[in-house]
Amino acid sequence: MEKAIILINDLSVDATLDELDVLDQASTVEFALEELGYQTERLFVDLDLAKAADNLHEANPAFVFNLVESLEKDAKLIHLATSLLEHLKIPFTGCRAESMFLTSNKILTKKMLLAAGIAAPKQINPLGNEANPAMQYIAKPIWEDASVGISDENILLGDPSIIDSFLKKHPDRSYFFEEFISGREFNISVLGGSSGPEVLPIPEIVFENYPKDKPQIIGYKAKWDEASFEYHHTNRAFGIEQKEPELAEKLKQICLETWNLFGLKGYARIDLRVDSNGKPWILEINANPCLSEDAGFYAAMQEAGYTFPQVVKQILEDAWN
Repeated sequence: MEKAIILINDLSVDATLDELDVLDQASTVEFALEELGYQTERLFVDLDLAKAADNLHEANPAFVFNLVESLEKDAKLIHLATSLLEHLKIPFTGCRAESMFLTSNKILTKKMLLAAGIAAPKQINPLGNEANPAMQYIAKPIWEDASVGISDENILLGDPSIIDSFLKKHPDRSYFFEEFISGREFNISVLGGSSGPEVLPIPEIVFENYPKDKPQIIGYKAKWDEASFEYHHTNRAFGIEQKEPELAEKLKQICLETWNLFGLKGYARIDLRVDSNGKPWILEINANPCLSEDAGFYAAMQEAGYTFPQVVKQILEDAWN
């Protein structure tokens, strides 16, 4: 029986909910791989890459299922795990090191999208005179994923004093600022495989019973705080392909173009907003989205009629390409 290593970032002693979620993902992946006839073993990795290389050599896996989301709680190091696997010439799931680096840095992502003619919200220099005091902007962490560092206070007017106050309040995290696109939100999952990328059924994020003055965003509470209003009032609704086929096709084509532009592999999620004029804007690209049973990718997979072992089989088809 061939062995599959499930590669996971070493967790901190005081691991937060978003960190601990990788263990749920690992369990879900283990079940699918065992259904497909593989023996599984977990391997945790930190910044000691030489030790990780030795452990991988000793395990001698047929392939690695990569679930690494950061190293030493630093999301900007996410690509080091994939770089190591490429160096060791071990087949692995998901995106390659270059794609992982480009998509984890939201500023680089934006530059590549705009250069390719794909709409993305305009970035502004918070220290310059680019912000319009009457417009809304969103402050985003440059490197973080899973809505870490995102809350209602991140939506702010372009008044220099407001922006300066926000930055002083959060000196421990690097933020950038972009125009806030008010409109409908779609989190779209794409599945790879030997037949090429497939856009899974498209869910719209429904912000149910949100007060008029409350920003409609998927912040940290909406994803992780089960006691919060946001968690219980931010839901998915499928069916746009039947109700609005032209919009669905437009979103699908943008996702496929983005997949090819960044050389994505295996699986990914692309988050977009559609403004009041019907124009889609890419907010971000997640090259290793969450695979837990309560996550968006899993929901889209189920809507498509796939089982998770079937999805893992397709993800594996990209591991050797």
